This record gives sequence, C-alpha cells and structure tokens, in this order.
Amino acid sequence: MNTENYDVIVIGGGAIGLATAYNLGKRKAKTLVLEQFTFVNQLGSSAGVSRQFRIPYPDAYMVQMALDAQPYWEELQKETDVELLDKVGTLWFGDPNVHSTEGNIGEAEKALKALNVPYTTLTAKEIEDQYHFKNLPETYTGLFQPDGASINFKATIETLLNLCKKEENIHLEENSPVLKINQVGKLFEVTTPKGLYITEKLAIIPGPYINSVINLLDFEIEATYWNMSSAYFKKTDPTIQYPTWFVFQNAIGENGNQFYGFPSVDWDNPDYIRVAPDFVINPIDEPKDRTLIPNEQELAYTSQWVQNHMTGLSTEPEYTSTCLIALSKIPNKELLIDFAPSYVPNHKNIVVYATGWAAKFTPFLGKIMSDLVLDGHTDFDITPFQLGRKFFQSI
Repeated sequence: MNTENYDVIVIGGGAIGLATAYNLGKRKAKTLVLEQFTFVNQLGSSAGVSRQFRIPYPDAYMVQMALDAQPYWEELQKETDVELLDKVGTLWFGDPNVHSTEGNIGEAEKALKALNVPYTTLTAKEIEDQYHFKNLPETYTGLFQPDGASINFKATIETLLNLCKKEENIHLEENSPVLKINQVGKLFEVTTPKGLYITEKLAIIPGPYINSVINLLDFEIEATYWNMSSAYFKKTDPTIQYPTWFVFQNAIGENGNQFYGFPSVDWDNPDYIRVAPDFVINPIDEPKDRTLIPNEQELAYTSQWVQNHMTGLSTEPEYTSTCLIALSKIPNKELLIDFAPSYVPNHKNIVVYATGWAAKFTPFLGKIMSDLVLDGHTDFDITPFQLGRKFFQSI
C-alpha cells in the first residue's frame, strides 16, 4: 500500500475543499485532497448549477462576511474567462413579520444600514411593477440590493479544480473515501481504498457527509439533512428576466411557503427560470437516504406559487434537480467553523467546516480554512461560527 507524507490533508473535494486546497497551495503547503466520489459530482451540497450570492442578512456579522467575500470572488474571476457571478441584484420580499432560516426583512435592513450597504425599499406594488411578480398581498414589503448575483457554481468548482491541478504542491485523489484515521504521536494516518497517507494537519470539509469523517475521530455533530428540490420553468415571454430573489411567508400546513429563484442564465437551461422551495417536507436522517428525485409535493407547492405570483413563465416545471445539505440544529442553521473538540488528540491540528449554506462564501472560506489549519488562527472574526463546544459531541 502507498504511503506518502503531506503537510495538510483536505477531506472533501467540493467547492470549499478545493478553495481551501488552492489557498494552501499558494502558501506552498504540500496538500492532498481526498474526494469520496468524483470531482464536480452531483451528490453533495455543490450539486445543481446555480447559487445565490447576496449581502442581505439579519445579522451584521453575516453582512460583513458577504462584504469580505467579494474581493475573493474578484480574485478568483481573474483566473478564468467564464463569468462566475451574474450580477442581477438580490430581491427580498414578503411578509415583513416572518422570520425564516434566511432571516427577516426588517432585521436585514437594520444590518445593511449599520454597515452602510446601499439598498432600496419597495412596496408590494413596486415589486410587481419592477420585478414581474403579481397578486402580492398589499402588506408585503421588500428590499433590493444591487450587488446580489447568480453564481455559476459548476464553473466555480471547475475553476478551483483547474487551479489545484496546476499547483505542484497539491495532489488530488478522487474515489477515495476515508476509511480510517489513526493518530501516531502528532501525526495522522489516513486510510483510503487507494493508500495510506500521513499528515500533520487535517482540514475536514466533506459537506453533508461530515459525520462519516469525524466519527472516525470519535465525535459527531448534531445535524439534520435536507434533500432540497429545484424546478425549471420555461419562459413564455422570452424577454422576461428576474433578479435572484427570496419570498418570506408563513407556512401553511406542510407547505413551508418560502421560495427563492434565479435569473435565466447561459450556463443553466438558458430559456428557463429556476425556482425552488426553501423547505423540505421530510428531512432525512442520514445522507445515504438521499434521492436524486425531488419530492413531488414540494414541486407542486412551487408550481402553485409560480402560477399565482410570477409572470412570463409556464406553470409546470420541465426540468428538476436535487441538492443535499447538512444543517446544524442551531436555530438559524449557522455555518460551523471550528477546531476539533479538546478531547480529540491534536485537536488544534484539525479544522472542521460543517453545516449551513455557504456557496456564496466559497473562495473566502478557502482562505479562512487554510489560515486556520496552517496558522491556528485567521485575521477574520469567525467567533460567531466557532460553535463546536455546543454542537460537537463525543461518541
């Protein structure tokens, strides 16, 4: 069996794992990336093609994180001719009293004001007149923030993968699930079907498969798993375009009644608009329970929303997709960025990113994770995400 030594092993070759490896490579750390499937797969949180980049958040620290991420996106854009961000703006609208996993419109306005981020407030009629929605309750309000964008996420991952391939300090291994992690003094021995690898430091970033890795180190995170649905509606008016948007509404029975959408884009069914429910009717217990077939009832609620409130679109989806995400049981389903808990030997040499929606921070999180694993700290304030003490449990 092969044995090779590395400075850092990154476990998980999705977007954030590759962004971490790219930053490690820039600092000349000898790095191995282990991906259990193939690179650019459709089986984890990086499935699907588009993601939303947005600055509105109900917390100032999250707004700050989005602002901090912008220059890292600009830097990554210089490395490819493919447009990574289609800047169409972010529209948040709906019932101003609703609090969701995305936040609350009024709190987002306060956070944007606190950091001097420009935005426009809107009435229900203005939302209908300017952004092609219809039949909105008069009580709905909205905000539009012009820096929002649709992320070409597949191109983002491919760009990072190509950058890693060009860096001589980075070795990439796909079809390499981690089977065992042994600690030998201050070193880790990591076993996969392809070989045994030795490293001083671990960056654990396997998306929804987080527990299958950290269980090997005798701890776990309390998480719930969403197999999220997405639908593509054909444009009946070819001239129509939408920003990225999210609607806040109270649930009606099992209909979570919160939806989000994207513009039509060249890279993803160009004559279609993608609309998705921001809820699942049945969370799953384990990633292995995921399916590539969307929940029919979630799609039906989404079609109903499109029929009632969007213009220029057919009312039945022609294409669908799914995406698997692990969410912590923290009320706002926060990101969790932390070192392994102190009862794990060498815990300061194990950095974990787990749970939450983070595609919009991809290149920035790569910088943060590489700082943490090499230096033991980062210049950015990540205290709101260092929640392992609450959510990691020994097993």
